[in-house]
Amino acid sequence: MRILYLLFAVVLLLFQVAPGSADPIFPDTAECRSQGNFCRAGACPPTFTVSGSCHAGMLKCCTK
Repeated sequence: MRILYLLFAVVLLLFQVAPGSADPIFPDTAECRSQGNFCRAGACPPTFTVSGSCHAGMLKCCTK
């Protein structure tokens, strides 16, 4: 029965970490999102244009 308590504690510790919280915030990504734009891996949708980069140049910042 004691192992159940230990297992429960380990499971709680594992779920406390939010996914993605360890990702660094890139300055270009923060700037893109602060202007109300969004980041995209591929080409921007047809009604949007590329206004910069995100994730240290790996993504594109799309704006209306």
